[in-house]
Amino acid sequence: MTTQIKTFFIGLLMVGTFATNANNKPKSNKQFIKVALLLDTSNSMDGLIDQAKAQLWEIVNELSYAKCEGERPNLQIAIYEYGNDRLNSDEGYIRQVIGFSEDLDDISKELFSLTTNGGNEYCGQVIQTSLNQLKWGNNPDDLKLIFIAGNEPFNQGYLSYKHAAVNANEKDVTVNTIFCGDYYDGISTYWKEGADLTKGDYMAINHNKATVHIASPYDDAILKLNKKLNGTYVMYGNKGREKMQLQAEQDDKAKDYSKANAVGRTVSKSSHLYKNSSWDLVDAVEQEEVVIEKLKPSELPDELKGKSSEEVKAYLEKKQKERDAINKEIQELNSKRKAYIAEKQKDTKNGLENAMIKAIKTQAKKKNYQWN
Repeated sequence: MTTQIKTFFIGLLMVGTFATNANNKPKSNKQFIKVALLLDTSNSMDGLIDQAKAQLWEIVNELSYAKCEGERPNLQIAIYEYGNDRLNSDEGYIRQVIGFSEDLDDISKELFSLTTNGGNEYCGQVIQTSLNQLKWGNNPDDLKLIFIAGNEPFNQGYLSYKHAAVNANEKDVTVNTIFCGDYYDGISTYWKEGADLTKGDYMAINHNKATVHIASPYDDAILKLNKKLNGTYVMYGNKGREKMQLQAEQDDKAKDYSKANAVGRTVSKSSHLYKNSSWDLVDAVEQEEVVIEKLKPSELPDELKGKSSEEVKAYLEKKQKERDAINKEIQELNSKRKAYIAEKQKDTKNGLENAMIKAIKTQAKKKNYQWN
């Protein structure tokens, strides 16, 4: 996968802005930004998948800055792959990689697991499959978006993209198309029409172009803070050890791509979009999903076994304060980093990341979403 895609996803993860409350990770309201990413994983799409991996965190980060009526919306991401010969032909060579999820570590894990292989690309069918399988909900304030990326004619397969567009409109879902190739080739192969039918954006990118990473003077400091941040997590329950290990693995994967990728992931982890209440006791208590008195001794980590409820609460409160301070420092450094990159970057834009963020912001305006 190209570095461009990595940067794109990194951007998604970093969208959150500074919190005005003490812990810098404000509680979100019930509004959601729901993004279903449909990726062509046929042989010619190695560059596309690489861009997605490279740009994930930057995309997330950009989304974290969104507000709707003064509130920070939640973010859910789903991923489908299509057009891969290893997939079930009876299901149109389509696979749900991950359904709508707020778990950024799980999303990262599944994205990095994708590989390419030759196949048949049925755009209409993968759009319809995502409409059928995912829980889009009925909240009129939710921003519900599909991004489909590929390079074969949009009208392949038995299920028409026109019929899928009708269903998308019924569910208030906007379909955005990203053609991997020449802009006018995408128009002639119906990618633009596929977007127009739901008032979505049509975009064309060079999927084989490497992601451009710009180093900043603040990167090393942010990465040092990531190590401190990881020290504030307190695992509990059956998932604790496994999920903490997954967190470390995704840190390593981001770092393996580039330092900038790792920095982007760290910024995402400091935003309100990074939620781990299923395994981290600090998040679970802060989000009122766990009552300390009801936890079994076996569910607690070794350092808290044998402690009274008051002692456990005091320990978690200390960890929460440490995390809040670290998150605030990361966000402050990231503000300086963003300004530095903006000055150096000028006209250099990463294809997938730029296309997605531009479309999201354009369509979000229709529902009174704002960025600051």
